[in-house]
Amino acid sequence: MRTRTVALLVALTVLASLACRTASAAAGADFTLTGLDLHDGKLVQTGSTYYLYGTEYGCGFTWGQAGTPWCGFGVSTSTDKVTWSAATILFSPHDIDSWTGTTWTVECGSTGAGCFNPRMIQRTGWGADDGSWLLWFNAPADYNRSGANAYYALSCTGPAGPCGSPHKPSLSVCGGNGDFDVLTRTGAGPVLLCTQADQTLSSEQLDQWGTDGTGAGANDLAGLTAVESPSAYHDTAHDLWIMTYSDPNCGYCSGDGTGYATATSPLGPWTAPANSGVSAPATGRRDLSATSCGGQPRAVSFVDGRPYQGIDLWNGSLDETAAPVHFEQLVYTAPSPAAAPWQPFRPWTCD
Repeated sequence: MRTRTVALLVALTVLASLACRTASAAAGADFTLTGLDLHDGKLVQTGSTYYLYGTEYGCGFTWGQAGTPWCGFGVSTSTDKVTWSAATILFSPHDIDSWTGTTWTVECGSTGAGCFNPRMIQRTGWGADDGSWLLWFNAPADYNRSGANAYYALSCTGPAGPCGSPHKPSLSVCGGNGDFDVLTRTGAGPVLLCTQADQTLSSEQLDQWGTDGTGAGANDLAGLTAVESPSAYHDTAHDLWIMTYSDPNCGYCSGDGTGYATATSPLGPWTAPANSGVSAPATGRRDLSATSCGGQPRAVSFVDGRPYQGIDLWNGSLDETAAPVHFEQLVYTAPSPAAAPWQPFRPWTCD
């Protein structure tokens, strides 16, 4: 009898523990994903399924090394953010880039410039509103070689691909080569946030198809310099757009700051909090985290209706196959009142 009682108590304790973890996740718990070779990407939720996108390194891709193989963009799925499927490729590295006439392996690997930042969006609630899926990414070699913008948009049969029919966007403002994000809005066309070659940020309105720019946009967002990896989300509680970025720009850095700026529209104007005082660092008030949980901020993803900052926990080497991805919830509390400690966001726990 005693054995049975002890066993029952243990079972109840385990169930209680699981219930607590489930409640924590439902409340918006931060989480870290390990063992997935997916980096500098984003998480997209469709119904009860989560799709994690990223650049792969496992085949031996080495940034900056001429003649490196290119491993492609992968996607992994989950229904609980705990168990994830084996990653599948969105398109083959041996497919042809119709703009250059070469394979993606040549385009992304021959100079070592790589291809990065897979961003999957759905044309739903805006523009043509036909439910089609589009994959955007950047191929810096195009800009390095000819000064052309580095971006591509591919059509996909669904959120897990496959993707094809590459299109070189016509862009007037975002003509550079850097990290970027595509912001979708209900009832309005998407906005491209981009990093220019001089490490400043720009924005450009896209057309109803989400594949070309309209020419409307702005440069030098918030007057920021030496930054990269912009992303943004709409904070409904304060009716503000909040942009985050890597502060400063720093390839594969472990412990970069996460800066922020605000605007009433994703097209701006954007304002980043200024610091003050004798020899005060410019990043003093605009960085909501000085170390980004020991990683580098990438893109903002909505998970269960809440915004999360995606962070690549780089391992400090050029082989980032095993680098984890952390998601930290963003909770904006508005600028602090006068004479109060400066705390515009709920402090990150990096838990």
